[in-house]
Amino acid sequence: MISREPTIERLAIAQRLLLEPFGLDESHLSRALSEIRSHKVDDADLYFQYTRSEGWSLEEGIVKTGSFSIDQGVGVRAVSGEKTAFAYSDDISEASLLDAARTVRSISQASRGGKVKVATRKIAGSRSLYPELDPIASLDSNAKIALLGRVESLARGKDPRVAQVMAGLAAEYDVVLVARADGTLAADVRPLVRLSVTVIAEQNGRREVGSAGGGGRFGLAYFDDALITHYVDEAVRQALVNLESRPARAGEMTVVLGSGWPGILLHEAIGHGLEGDFNRKGSSAFSGRIGQRVAAKGVTVLDDGTIADRRGSLNVDDEGNASQRNVLIEDGILKCYIQDSMNARLMGVPPTGNGRRESYAHIPMPRMTNTYMLGGDRDPQEIVASIKKGLYATNFGGGQVDITSGKFVFSASEAYWVENGKIQYPVKGATIIGAGPEALKKVSMIGNDMALDPGVGTCGKEGQSVPVGVGQPTLRIDALTVGGTA
Repeated sequence: MISREPTIERLAIAQRLLLEPFGLDESHLSRALSEIRSHKVDDADLYFQYTRSEGWSLEEGIVKTGSFSIDQGVGVRAVSGEKTAFAYSDDISEASLLDAARTVRSISQASRGGKVKVATRKIAGSRSLYPELDPIASLDSNAKIALLGRVESLARGKDPRVAQVMAGLAAEYDVVLVARADGTLAADVRPLVRLSVTVIAEQNGRREVGSAGGGGRFGLAYFDDALITHYVDEAVRQALVNLESRPARAGEMTVVLGSGWPGILLHEAIGHGLEGDFNRKGSSAFSGRIGQRVAAKGVTVLDDGTIADRRGSLNVDDEGNASQRNVLIEDGILKCYIQDSMNARLMGVPPTGNGRRESYAHIPMPRMTNTYMLGGDRDPQEIVASIKKGLYATNFGGGQVDITSGKFVFSASEAYWVENGKIQYPVKGATIIGAGPEALKKVSMIGNDMALDPGVGTCGKEGQSVPVGVGQPTLRIDALTVGGTA
């Protein structure tokens, strides 16, 4: 059997799902783009998408919900300067495509006049980071229900204090096709799965929560017995630790962040501030600071959409640009911002493969993929032992950030009080308060244990949600404010 090059194969899959059933081919896409380009616009694109998703949830020992959905449609965009005109439809047809094209071209009142030259067809460069499979079909319904039942029985068998178990299994098959005004054609086939486990433990009338899970761009077979057991062990462990927690102390103190998922603080406090739209408008705390020191020496932060199988990775972004490994901060010096095509053009820099959108019904904007800090040379135990009095936070819940000031507030879902280098007891109710640029400058020790999160992150921005990844090594940050109840 002769196999096709992956980029060509993905394009064929996208055409088979998104064009052929509706009597469309590339000539129809060219005609729609020519309609837009008959007016003087800077850029235009068509974004076709087919998404099939499935979700199962277990609670109180019963699989209570099962959902299945199919969505498909096309988004049509024209860009003139800083202005964007956008239309979308779940009716994929030549008529709706041309109607949308004529609507969005009105963003520019100036007609080019005469004939518009059809752009030369070119297949966009791409990567091959994950399989072109349908994860929903990788396990039958009975096996999915049995998987959730196994989570329930394992968790309840771990400790008699486990009072409640909740689990969720989700899978998505996403196919996109992008056609740009410059003749570029790009496609991607994106599998995505996630398993989540939440445990509530009860002791002497007190109830506490622990959670774990993971996923990525592969099939459901990824969740084997060993991994399911690991997730359950972790969720139960967190819940039992929190049963022993005491109120957190408040004040300014040394804070050590654990590796992996605590990188969510880096994502929120630093990553959003490095997105191109905020910096083009001058509304970020990092605006106009390329080439300047914004962090302590040794701090190197990347946004990398090219890591195989990761939740935040993309073969191409939602504008047809190949994903990249972008060094944002290198040894404390700000090197670049995260860019989509429009903001990159307006700022006079190349796009970085970070144009992302939630669906065909949304416009693209600069968004993170997998954002993480590189490791250093310190042993994590040495870093914790360096705390005279302070907090060691190993897991986080929700948080928020003000892009303009860089100020952030995060709640720790698992944290410990440390004195004289020794962990004393777990704490609850701790919030980490600071400002991104200042916090980066206070990093004094960087561990050699850099880890990425297990594949659970979703990022929200301006009403759009996209899957992302985070990561970091163990970090010591001097003099952060901790809010608490003690």
